[in-house]
Amino acid sequence: MEQRPAASSEHPFIESDRVEGTAVYDTQGRHVGTIERLMIEKLSGQVAYVVMSFSGLLGSSKGAYTLPWGKLKYDTKLRGYHTDISESELSKVPNFAQGGTFDWANREQEQELHDYYRIPPYWRAL
Repeated sequence: MEQRPAASSEHPFIESDRVEGTAVYDTQGRHVGTIERLMIEKLSGQVAYVVMSFSGLLGSSKGAYTLPWGKLKYDTKLRGYHTDISESELSKVPNFAQGGTFDWANREQEQELHDYYRIPPYWRAL
């Protein structure tokens, strides 16, 4: 997938197609993956989740994972996102959050995902 830079910081908004393909870095600034898609809550229009592919050693793919949007922070210098999620955390992420088996209508699964990542659920902000 082509890696596209995110929009400049001239304004606070970015088009969704420019987020897809954006690089994600760990807390040490190492490239760890790429954003594949955004999951937007229909009623509020708020981005709730990001589906991200993580890279392994030598760039081999480790798979796609569903992460709460709040686990990413945009870095204007890198023109990409930072996350504090480690590879060891990914190895223990709830199975339903991987490989398209997530039931988006199951609030209990969503709560488990947010609990795992230690971040408040998006619906509490609605």
